[in-house]
Amino acid sequence: MTASPMKVGIDNYCYHRFFGEVYPQQKDPGRKITVEWFIDRARDLGVDGVSLESCFFPNFDVGYFDALKARLDAAGLMRVFAWGHPDGLEGGTNVVALDEMIAMIPHARRIGADVMRVVGSSLMFRFENHQDQIKRLTGMFKKAVAVAKDHGVKLAIENHIDFTSDEIVQLLDEVDSDWFGVNFDTANFARLLDDPVKGMQKLAPRVFATHIKDLKVNPQASVDDWFFFSSTPVGDGFVDNLALARLLKQAGYKGFLAVETDFLHPDYADEDAAVAQSVAALKKIAAAA
Repeated sequence: MTASPMKVGIDNYCYHRFFGEVYPQQKDPGRKITVEWFIDRARDLGVDGVSLESCFFPNFDVGYFDALKARLDAAGLMRVFAWGHPDGLEGGTNVVALDEMIAMIPHARRIGADVMRVVGSSLMFRFENHQDQIKRLTGMFKKAVAVAKDHGVKLAIENHIDFTSDEIVQLLDEVDSDWFGVNFDTANFARLLDDPVKGMQKLAPRVFATHIKDLKVNPQASVDDWFFFSSTPVGDGFVDNLALARLLKQAGYKGFLAVETDFLHPDYADEDAAVAQSVAALKKIAAAA
């Protein structure tokens, strides 16, 4: 009996310019989209799931989330609720952000998500002492995980151009909960010169969600720019996403492979075309994994 192919999805951060977040080096697209538009587009592309960034929700009213759940249910989409863009808990220094993160947990459950992506630090803090950050974050996530467990939601920390795979393992070990795992971003380890395949070998059994990116060098960027390795459609860059998907499948991963782009490489001018190309490539990877 042939095993079912892995599931494929999209994170709506792919469309960040159209949600109003335009990087200084980018042009405003001149139009806006809604979360509802994105859900409909994901359905049209025939994917299995979506990851929804909380920073793009227009409000946090109960009625809004009930309507969103109904739309997701009608589209038959798996879902991840994603909190923490851009800097999350700021390396464990932002107690206000901790309260905000905990307050998001019931919203995740309300839209039918059993995984919530969270952010402990970011590239803004990558040169600050990592052990100090991990110590602070351990206490914060222990508090948050207790709440998340009560709501039936698993927290998945993203490697956010901050910690290496070994440091993520350390943080998971110190929080020490089956309700705390990883949102594995296939590009962000590479941006720290940490091999994502080796990282996945360590982390695959603890992965609850993914960001499937691909990368190549951006000739318009400086080497010390975070986007020196810029996003490409899946399959056009150097990240071995097939190897990563195979490791996830071997580990019994039950979530979906979520396409994400952030700073799109200048060879690609159209985010939606990049998403469509990535979905097609990722469906082939999912079938071959």
